[in-house]
Amino acid sequence: MQMSDTREIAAPPDMVWRAILDPEVLRACIPGCESLSGSVAEGYQAVVKQKVGPVSATFTGTVQLSDIVEGRSLRISGEGKGGVAGFAKGGADMVLEPAGDGTRLTYTVDASVGGKIAQLGSRIIDGFARKLADEFFTRFQDAVEGPDEAPPADEAEEAPKKGWFKRLTGG
Repeated sequence: MQMSDTREIAAPPDMVWRAILDPEVLRACIPGCESLSGSVAEGYQAVVKQKVGPVSATFTGTVQLSDIVEGRSLRISGEGKGGVAGFAKGGADMVLEPAGDGTRLTYTVDASVGGKIAQLGSRIIDGFARKLADEFFTRFQDAVEGPDEAPPADEAEEAPKKGWFKRLTGG
């Protein structure tokens, strides 16, 4: 399965680049990620829990950042094994370009699965992969941009996740 899309992020390219390289941002953006440890240079070890159709699995595997062109582009790839459920692997090539006051993030995603999960059929797998990619990039955009407006007072304590990277870096 392959897909590509573009997102306009309301933050300067250098801030978006720092966020892509930040392991806490990656951990928060990977759907179902229970843990992520390691470094950009060495790669990351990850534990991700997912449910695909009727199959639930905890995948353990690696996440690598490669083909890095400083401030401009990189590839995030990962693969994991989910025991009897099978395996999943995929990646996303990302390119950053200045766009007005923000950044245009263009990405191409590829994914494949094997084992019990693959028996669910390509329509279910493709839909699930699209949903995961969209969720990752939506979470990433929210982490970098920050909230559009201040949350109501009673929700202020429940809303620290959105835009936390921007607040952390003073952007």
